[in-house]
Amino acid sequence: MAIPAAFPYITVDIVPPPAPAAERSPGVIAVVGKTPNGANGGSQPVNKPIVVETLSDAANYFAKVNPDGSVAPTDLYNSLVLAMEQTPKPSKIYGVRVNADDYAAALSSIEGVDDITMVSLANEKTVGTAAANTGLNALKKHVESVSAQGSRRIGVAMVDSSRVKSNTYVADTLADVATAPNSLKSDVGRMIMAAIAGYEPQVSVVLKPINGIQIPNGSQYSPSEIMGLAQEGIIPIIDPSLIVGDSLHFGDGRTFSGNATVAYIDFVRVIDDIEFRLKAGLIGAIGDSRITKEGMTSLKVRLEGILGPLQRRAVIDDFQVDIPVLTILSMPESARNTTDNAILVTARQDRNVEVVVTVKYGPAVHRLGVRLVVKF
Repeated sequence: MAIPAAFPYITVDIVPPPAPAAERSPGVIAVVGKTPNGANGGSQPVNKPIVVETLSDAANYFAKVNPDGSVAPTDLYNSLVLAMEQTPKPSKIYGVRVNADDYAAALSSIEGVDDITMVSLANEKTVGTAAANTGLNALKKHVESVSAQGSRRIGVAMVDSSRVKSNTYVADTLADVATAPNSLKSDVGRMIMAAIAGYEPQVSVVLKPINGIQIPNGSQYSPSEIMGLAQEGIIPIIDPSLIVGDSLHFGDGRTFSGNATVAYIDFVRVIDDIEFRLKAGLIGAIGDSRITKEGMTSLKVRLEGILGPLQRRAVIDDFQVDIPVLTILSMPESARNTTDNAILVTARQDRNVEVVVTVKYGPAVHRLGVRLVVKF
């Protein structure tokens, strides 16, 4: 056997770094809305989503720019401008022009745009019907359907802003959006009656400021109306007297849902965000990690690497990763019972590994009960 020459003395094998995990920003919104036909409604064709980065984009795509540079606004243009005026503003904004009233087709055009996390209809207050897939019911159907397919989204709707205040305002408003056959309530927490895209998922929207709109003093909600709307999951926009200055804020932070387990917006957004992080961080394990003690240990380490940073940032309070197959593989063969062996054999035959991830979430305070004790 020939002895290899020493030259070139040193060899270096370069191992490329692993592919970066996919990231999904929680603040990507799509605004679907109406504009006039033809050039008066902008240059963008109907049912063609496009990223809107500047006010000029919004004007050119979805409005008419006059020779003097002024803009003839449209519902879609106004809604896009309002989104850009928020602080913090959404990380990305898509605009979609509707063909007449066909929201279903416009919403269908964004099904494959997988970074969208929130969808709204520009200045649309018509509830429509689920059967005809019209109005805001088309939005509800879209976000529930796409979310069920794995691309989690939240629909943002508005109540009829033209409704005149009266002694029955809360009941009348709720009747518009929550009674059969026009119920917009989502049992899976996919509908809200406000807009909150700019904040990180764990941030509660309660008392967060809103820019770009004004409410005359005579049209602002009374305490009983604020409580009545919020109790039903409709987020009132208020001007709190305890906050210095004239500014509008979100009056509550609930989803528009009858399901108490998904009652709060930040909870739904955090779970959506964690789900995406887990999928993106674990995709590299598919076809690579082996069903051995070493392979399952590596999988557990990968999971802890995904959830650990969220715990350090206080997004979650604690977490636990349990891989039953790893527990079995960590036992001596002589200590395994019939059930253990059956679980291991099935996992290897089906190449399917079950993982249980338990996350402890510490939400923000929404209500404080202070007991003032006076002594003499």
